[in-house]
Amino acid sequence: MVSYSSWNGVKMHANRFLITDYLKNRLHFKGFVISDYTGIDKITTPAHSDYSYSVKLSILSEIDMVMIPFTYTEFISDLTNLVQNKTIPMSRIDDAVRRILRVKFTMGLFENPFPDPSLCGELGNQAHRDLAREAVRKSLVLLKNGKYGEKPLLPLPKKSGKVLVIGAHADNLGYQCGGWTITWQGLSGNNITTGTTILEGIKSTVDPSTTVVYTENPTTDFIKQNYFSYAIVVIGEHPYSETVGDNLNLTIPDPGPSIIQNTCNNLKCVVVLISGRPLVIEPYVGMMDAFVAAWLPGTEGRGVADVLFGDYGFSGKLSRTWFKSVDQLPMNVGDPHYDPLFPFGFGLETQPSQG
Repeated sequence: MVSYSSWNGVKMHANRFLITDYLKNRLHFKGFVISDYTGIDKITTPAHSDYSYSVKLSILSEIDMVMIPFTYTEFISDLTNLVQNKTIPMSRIDDAVRRILRVKFTMGLFENPFPDPSLCGELGNQAHRDLAREAVRKSLVLLKNGKYGEKPLLPLPKKSGKVLVIGAHADNLGYQCGGWTITWQGLSGNNITTGTTILEGIKSTVDPSTTVVYTENPTTDFIKQNYFSYAIVVIGEHPYSETVGDNLNLTIPDPGPSIIQNTCNNLKCVVVLISGRPLVIEPYVGMMDAFVAAWLPGTEGRGVADVLFGDYGFSGKLSRTWFKSVDQLPMNVGDPHYDPLFPFGFGLETQPSQG
């Protein structure tokens, strides 16, 4: 599939050099190339302003299949006219059809066009969930563990008098999963799919004698007056997908920052950030006793609890640099003034608790 992006100022959907010369001719790619959703429309600015021109450029650049949600009759008409007036040679159409049919024959779609319904029971089975839970454990990145001069906070003790869990993301499967979950932009709530929230994972992991109190955004008085042993703050981004998630500020959505300040200035706290990317957290790191980047852990929230409470150790490493402020972006390893909050590949490790 071709990207919406541009390369050296040329829209990828019209980039014959990369699609034809490089991918198909030099790399000998035998499959077919498909456009992204309304991707050829965006060859022009504004999008769809000269659709016939966009169809011509994309097909001559050797896109073989075009993803069109609404204007497919217009596409058919424009492409037919372009072939009939010989702007697009019939050999180009033949090549596209040949590539598509080759893949379909190779996949056996003509003999078996539908998936095997007997396999439906395999979807979301326990073995798959166990593997997903393991992936959660291994992808978590521990970025801070203990304030300067103090003992590490993690792993947390399972047996404590009273534990406070805070934040809307602690009990929200939709927030854990993010975009492209059931719907395009994702949803909020626990009824979108089957899974375990982080809060449920915490409750099932702590000692039966430990009281777990959950509230989304407690007052300072509530925190001070209830004598909690520690707090687990789970905050982050709301679900998004693609350009809907474009954000020039990359700040933690409210009330996340105030929750961190209110909680971590009054109680031992570990902050678990649910996000699809690094966010601005530099102003708050000093307040935290521990900080965990949990990314989008998906349906298996117990994987987060597994590591917080020491059934397994932290082992994940940053797959990208974590900036101090958005003014530093773009920032990559090797830049002359590389000055990250956490460098590429960083991640503290812990050992599983004994007993």
